[in-house]
Amino acid sequence: MNYHFIAIGGAVMHNLALELQHNQHVITGSDDEIFEPAKSRLANAGILPSAHGWFSEKITESLDGVIVGMHAKQDNPELQRALELGIPTYSFPEFIYHHSRNKTRLVMAGSHGKTTCTGMLMHILKSYRDFDYLVGSQLPGFERMVRLSDAPLIVIEGDEYLTSPLDHRPKFVHYKAHAAMITGIAWDHVNVFPTEEIYHSQFSLLIDTLEPGGHLFYFNGDEALKNIAEKSGFPQQKSYDAPEYENVKGGTQVTVNNRVYTLPFYGRHNLQNAAGVVEMASTIGITEEEAWSALETFPGTAKRLEPILETENLTVIRDFAHAPSKVEASVFAVREQFPNHKFIAVFEVHTYSSLNPDFMQRYQGTLNPADAVCVLYDPHVFELKRMEVPSKETIEQRFGKGQAMSDLPSLQHWLSDAMETHQPMVVLLMSSGNLCGLSVDYFTNSKRS
Repeated sequence: MNYHFIAIGGAVMHNLALELQHNQHVITGSDDEIFEPAKSRLANAGILPSAHGWFSEKITESLDGVIVGMHAKQDNPELQRALELGIPTYSFPEFIYHHSRNKTRLVMAGSHGKTTCTGMLMHILKSYRDFDYLVGSQLPGFERMVRLSDAPLIVIEGDEYLTSPLDHRPKFVHYKAHAAMITGIAWDHVNVFPTEEIYHSQFSLLIDTLEPGGHLFYFNGDEALKNIAEKSGFPQQKSYDAPEYENVKGGTQVTVNNRVYTLPFYGRHNLQNAAGVVEMASTIGITEEEAWSALETFPGTAKRLEPILETENLTVIRDFAHAPSKVEASVFAVREQFPNHKFIAVFEVHTYSSLNPDFMQRYQGTLNPADAVCVLYDPHVFELKRMEVPSKETIEQRFGKGQAMSDLPSLQHWLSDAMETHQPMVVLLMSSGNLCGLSVDYFTNSKRS
């Protein structure tokens, strides 16, 4: 088959393109910007566009399908040409469903933790089942973020964000899950979901699309989620929570039905998620003991409480946390895991929601467990999104703790002062951006490393 990708440089889009090429399909694509690692991976596969931009002449009747990424606009000339010619046009969620319509579909959803949960379930299944997958991060042991084969089931990370320029429904409604897990709901993406109620309603849509006879699992500590699940009336629903646990060096010990499992990860939110994943695995016949045993070797996911430097006196952890609930969960997890360390937290406001001064108030108190706090912001990011740059005083008032700063030298100077201590330290770096260019080399060159 011949497929053309509009916005081929996206994280999932370029992985899908590589997977389809691996499956012997002919792939072309376009984009107006492509960054690493997508650029090198596409180049190595011989499918990197020769020039940036959109070229309607690439769309011909020889194509069997066009796959459109969310980065494309509704007036994209390639998209308009595909519609004029009547070429089958898919968003990537529609294409995933098109491929998996005869498979058992397991979907992970929620405002936070869905990538980790998808990775956990994939890790469990690796020992017991042949499966396809779609996940939002590169995972150890898996060559790509997408696999499409003739396996009888597929694990999908289900995103609540808009499907495509032509379809403003959430991505996860297209998957029509046989089993779905929702980790929790916390208002996010305020640029497309202007109220909390509208955001919550997206998850009702997910439940409405579950296959008859399917299963719904949800975290029982989230009242908003609990209300949505109960009001849905979906017959096969079950809540879950973290098992009994104890923090140990390098991870956690959990006790389930009088059996102890030693897990190489920590954080109450991760343990809640693990309990839900075990329930999901049970829907395809994997026992509780098999699932928890498999999680004893789970390697984690990139940028999710990921240790990037560990020495006798200094631990540096990278985390993708950006929404208030994610920041709160990550900070609490690190504080609980390192109770006797000086805890230094750096958080970068980078997403549209976190840059909004009104929404920023929701971060109030989330960083309080840390001993020293820096809130980093880049004025250029505000300008790119055509948003007014708030004052340092406004940012500090919204967060309620810490110092706001806007450039790398200031951050490095602050870190140098914060790291002047004789006690062991843990540094948590939270960002969906690049922390103004801060490199791990800064810490490896530190006298404390």
